[in-house]
Parts: sequence; structure tokens; C-alpha cells
Amino acid sequence: MALAVAAALYVLRMFAITAFYHRYFSHRTFHASRAVQFFFAVIGAASVQRGPLWWAAHHRHHHRHTETALDPHSPIEHGFWRSHMLWFLTPQAFRTDLSRVPDLAAYPELRWLDRFDTLVPVLLALGLFGLGAALQAVAPQLGTGAWQMLVWGFFISTTVLFHATVTINSLAHRYGRRRFDTRDNSRNNVWLALLTFGEGWHNNHHFFPGSARQGFRWWEIDLTYYGLRALAALGLVRDLKPVPAWVLERARS
Repeated sequence: MALAVAAALYVLRMFAITAFYHRYFSHRTFHASRAVQFFFAVIGAASVQRGPLWWAAHHRHHHRHTETALDPHSPIEHGFWRSHMLWFLTPQAFRTDLSRVPDLAAYPELRWLDRFDTLVPVLLALGLFGLGAALQAVAPQLGTGAWQMLVWGFFISTTVLFHATVTINSLAHRYGRRRFDTRDNSRNNVWLALLTFGEGWHNNHHFFPGSARQGFRWWEIDLTYYGLRALAALGLVRDLKPVPAWVLERARS
């Protein structure tokens, strides 16, 4: 049971990060209501990757200064470990520059979530601990306890989620194929795409970040985009920006 919960939370939170923190808050590639954007912002905050304003501000800065000394997580400029996780721990990176996200800072609920970004993860951890204790009491045959649920459902799931997410910084600028000639070293990597629900089509994304779809060809599996299509069918999101024909024409033969 704890392993199933860990897997489910990986899937749910990875989708919140890739679909909303990245493609929505950072790049505005589709539209959502205020309630929907806040709901998925809360789910994203549960990933322990800080709030949506912080995440989007740094990601927009990354695109503006890709592969330069100003890029906080370029493996070309700073090496593997800094690009993978050490940049995350620096005082400069820890700040949120609201001037980079004025469109998002207009929402007080998002600013509140960004300010108290540890609240949601703490509540999730407590909730999982309580769930494990309840299951141990009412269904002991499951073999699930409070500490097991906390360790697997929160700590292990969150750690795997974090490292999967940041492989796009550390590995997707070094390993893979380049379909488009971009000013950076971004790569398309099928294994990273599977791990991160489509984010591994990184060369595609850096060439044209304005699409809700990062797997530009039908055979490029993009689970985040499929999820967004499902949400659009339910009326929860709308106006998914497509990949323009001219973009595909610029691809290498």
C-alpha cells in the first residue's frame, strides 16, 4: 500500500510540476481558471520544489540566459553537481525575483503559497503519517504503518521526484539528439522524456517553448500533454497552444 501511494504521488506531483509549474506558470502555453491554477499550484508545492512564483521566475531566467554564466543550472557553465542540485541551495537562487513574474504576482493566493512554501509539504507528510496509522488500526492485514507510509509516500517519493525533475537541468543539456539548431546545448532524450512525462524532449522545448506540447512528433511520448488534453476535454483547461508548422519545417533532416 505504501509503495502504491508513493507511485501515485509521484505521478500526480510530476504532472503538477510539468504541466503547471513549467508549461503553465513559466511559459503560459494554455489557459486555466483561477481555481484550477491554484489547485495545481498546491499540488506542485507538495513536491518540495518551492512555490510557483519561485519556480517560474527561475525558469524564465534560465531561458533568457541559457548556457551563459547567468544561467543558474547550466551543466556546461557550472558542471554536473551544481546544475543538478547545488544551485538550488545558494542564497541567490533561494530568492524569488517577482519582477520576472509580474503576471503571476498579481494573484495574492499564489504569493501566499510562495511565501509559505513549506506548509503544503508538511501537511502532506502529516497526512500520510495519519493515513498509515489509520490503516494499521483498521486494516492490519495490509501491513502498512504510519512510519512506512511516511517514508515511502513522502520521503522516498519526493526524493525520486526531485532528482527526476532536475535531470532535465543536468543531463538534458548533455546527452541526447539535437533536432533543432539552438543557441544552447539542449538535447532530446527519450529516457528522460519517459521519466519526466515529456520534459526530456528538451531540444524541442528550447527551440519553441511556446507550445503546450513538447513531444513535437506523434511518436515522441509526452504524458504531460496527454494529461492536458484530458483536462481540456473536461473543460478544466483550454487553448492548448500547438506546435506551428513552421517549427517542424526547421527541423534537421
